[in-house]
Amino acid sequence: MKFKVSNINPLTATVIILSLLLTDQAFKFFIKLHYPLSVYGNDAIIDWGFFKLLFVENKGMAMGTKLNDILPFFSDITAKLVLTIFRLVAIVGIGYWLLDNIRKQSNNLFCWALCLIFAGALGNIIDSVFYGVIFSHSYGQVATLLPDGGGYAPIFQGHVVDMLQFPLVSWNWPDWMPWVGGENYTFFQYVFNIADTAISIGVGIIIVFNKRIFGQKVNHGLN
Repeated sequence: MKFKVSNINPLTATVIILSLLLTDQAFKFFIKLHYPLSVYGNDAIIDWGFFKLLFVENKGMAMGTKLNDILPFFSDITAKLVLTIFRLVAIVGIGYWLLDNIRKQSNNLFCWALCLIFAGALGNIIDSVFYGVIFSHSYGQVATLLPDGGGYAPIFQGHVVDMLQFPLVSWNWPDWMPWVGGENYTFFQYVFNIADTAISIGVGIIIVFNKRIFGQKVNHGLN
């Protein structure tokens, strides 16, 4: 079996996924083992204005939303466990979907998108499942790997490591606006990681090229 970019096969998909996964985990390990958590108001690790390198930990879903923000009857521990289990079930479904489309030689763009989504989802699942066990906490200190006293959380209770931010522009809302009047707003203020980027690009490919992807069953090239 040969590596083919123009027509994704199982080998190509494996290389794409492993490359993204290793890159994502390498960045996370580096940040975790070299810096304490970024505290609000303190300097960023790198600050170029339009780009900041930070170290934050996400205990929930996208943009820091926790499951118990939506379902308040869940405790923090239960909400995190349910979310991690859901992610594990979802990654199995995405993996099957990817393999099925490769086997059927479906649209190549769609296979690329699924590879990106699978790799990104798996990268964040590794954080959620294992990071609490293999790392000490990062509050006011640099974490250690496999600490003698055990990790900062049980298995399935780890936090996702985020570090990239692109605060492109900031402004103050006019005072007359309800709820947000007079407050400062930064676009794009959310902190994310390489896994999140892979997922976003994969979803973006499906949205932008929707007609091309689902308008034909077989495609032996990227165009």
